[in-house]
Formats: sequence, C-alpha cells, structure tokens
Amino acid sequence: MKFSIYQISRQGGRPRNEDRIGYAYTRESGLFVLADGMGGHPEGAMAAQISLQTFTAYFQKAATPVLEDVPKFLSSALMAAHQQIIRYATEKGMLDTPRTTLVATVMERNCIQWVHCGDSRLYIVRDGQLLTRTRDHSYMEQQTHLGKSTEHINRNILFTCLGSPAKPIFDLSASLQLQQGDRVLLCSDGLWCTVKDEEIASELAKRPLDQAVPELVEMALRRGGPRCDNVTVLAMEWETPNDFENTWVSSENVENGFFSSTIQSGIPDPAIEDMDDAAIERSIAEINEAIRRTAERNS
Repeated sequence: MKFSIYQISRQGGRPRNEDRIGYAYTRESGLFVLADGMGGHPEGAMAAQISLQTFTAYFQKAATPVLEDVPKFLSSALMAAHQQIIRYATEKGMLDTPRTTLVATVMERNCIQWVHCGDSRLYIVRDGQLLTRTRDHSYMEQQTHLGKSTEHINRNILFTCLGSPAKPIFDLSASLQLQQGDRVLLCSDGLWCTVKDEEIASELAKRPLDQAVPELVEMALRRGGPRCDNVTVLAMEWETPNDFENTWVSSENVENGFFSSTIQSGIPDPAIEDMDDAAIERSIAEINEAIRRTAERNS
C-alpha cells in the first residue's frame, strides 16, 4: 500500500480537547480511527482513548497481514470498545459513563470499508466531487433525511454513542473500490458544523493534503469563534504519487507479522495530570489487560 496522510487536532473554545485520532497499518492493511469524547459526560477523552486502543489491539491481532473479515472486525472492535468504556466506568464506580462518537475505516485489497457511531464523519472525494459521506446518528440528520423541518432541533442531540447504557447503534458500509487519487477524510463535528460539505470537497480537491487540511481546520476555528468546538481531522489520499514526499506512507518495508501505529498507550488528558508516573502506568496496564482479555474471549 502507498497512501498520503495528514492528521491534526486543534482545541477550540473548550476547556480541553477530548478528540483522539490515529492510524495503524501492516504490509497490506490500514486502519484509521477518529473518536470525539462527548462533553456533558465525565472523562470523554478517556472514552475516546479507550476506543482507539481497543481498535488497535484488535487490528494487531487480526491483521495477519490482511483482515479475514473486514465487516466482522469493524463491528466487533466497535462493540468491544463500548464494553471497555462501560467496564472502566463500572470499576471506578462512576454514576455517569464516559461517552464518545467514533468513525473508523479499513483500507486493504484496493478497497475501503468503514463503521461509524454518532456524528463523527467520513467523507470520500473522487475527481473533485463528493462521492459519499456518513449520515449522523442525530435527530437533526434523521429529520433532514425525511424531508422534515429542523428549525427547532439541536444538532448536538444524538440518539447513540459509545459508552452509553444502551447498546450502541452503528452503520457499517459496503466495500468500496478505491481509485488512485481518492481522498478520504475523517473529522469531528467541530469541522463540519461550520464548514459545508461542498467546501470540504472543494478544498480537498484543489491542493495537497498538507495544505488543504490545515486550511479547513483554520476555516472552522475562525467561523466557530470563541466558543468553537475542538476540530480534529485525519485525511488520506490513496496511491499517492511519489512527489508528495512529506506526507506519503509506504507499507512495503513492513515485514509480515509486524505493524506500525501512531496510536499510543498513553492517556494525554489534562484531567489526570496530577497522577504520578506509576499511577498512569497502572491505569494504562489495566486498560491494555482488559482489552487483551476481551480480544481472547471474542477470538
């Protein structure tokens, strides 16, 4: 595989940035994940971080070097992430659970497939045009799709997410054949709430990712003003030409049985800055051990 990638996360006017992004890949398969920890509930950043770590653990186990069943992987990893968030809240005796939205995609065998829960989005741009995007699990998007008025509906009201007491609802896409130059963008609602779909497609189409993505993020921050949400974007271009040396990744040097990942085990959250190194390491070890046990039970 060869792809160009650019990722960025900027804090808006919120007390902290609870968005998390990352990707992992083997010689023949790539996983890309974005989670947006939800405000109004405790430890949204932890919910997002647990989700990324769970997806990575599942990917490391299942991609040998390709995934035998991509839909099963995506749905199983999402449900496992949800279960790990619930477990974390239960063990801490929390009255309310951490929650997060999530969008994740796998690229392999020249195809792409994705899963999403909540209002974090995936866009695909081909030949300068918006080919598709995910539909939010929100009451506003639901009413819009039905052709009904959304004038008095709060766009932030979702009917599903990871970490809630109810079993999450998620959408799993069909497999889509990739073409050279296809551009895929994952983003939190901090981007699309102020930047229109056609603007996202246009910006992605007219310049390299390392120019287009920062411009989209700055556009969202400017328009959002002092109360702007956090803006997080991960974008890829499939089969990038060699001249984009600053952003392209080749998996040719990854040996079978190994994988590379930008998703870390650490928990970069200001809420735990007062913990000492030993406490942080214990917390990381507990999460990773729980992920390992869940993966074994589902294997």
